[in-house]
Amino acid sequence: MTTDDWEDRTAAAWAGFDDDPEQDPAAFRAVIDALAAELPGDGPRAPFERACAWDSTGHPDRAVPLYREALARGLGEADPYRGRRARIQLASSLRNLGRPQEGVDLLTPELDAPSDELDDAVRATLALCLSSLGRDREGLSLVLEALAAHLPRYRRSMAAYARRLTDAGS
Repeated sequence: MTTDDWEDRTAAAWAGFDDDPEQDPAAFRAVIDALAAELPGDGPRAPFERACAWDSTGHPDRAVPLYREALARGLGEADPYRGRRARIQLASSLRNLGRPQEGVDLLTPELDAPSDELDDAVRATLALCLSSLGRDREGLSLVLEALAAHLPRYRRSMAAYARRLTDAGS
């Protein structure tokens, strides 16, 4: 098995799942399990892939321990991008399980992480966690901050509004 071949087959499995809303979730998880079984047994990638499959098929309770296992095995160090994805997805799953504070604790440091294409996903997921805690103004501030970067005009004013939402006394 080459790494490229494995990546291609995994990407094809996910694309097939994303494109077919009628696909059987258990059958999809079986495909991902088979692919994960091809990986080294002690590596972080297999539990990450399994976590994603459980999460994407509506089982955040089964995904959470697998995300934690992947991160504990060094996913963030081995693959910083997938490590960040794991933290975002873990936080979302925790929120869905009624544990939004754990999601906030997990994602808040990500606001200071090196910037990448996942920045907006960090902010959106953190905003949802904050909202679940009744901290809607903080969540809205994060969403406006993320949105401002994509606006053709009004970037500066939207960024200022975002900051004002969390200023003391606003």
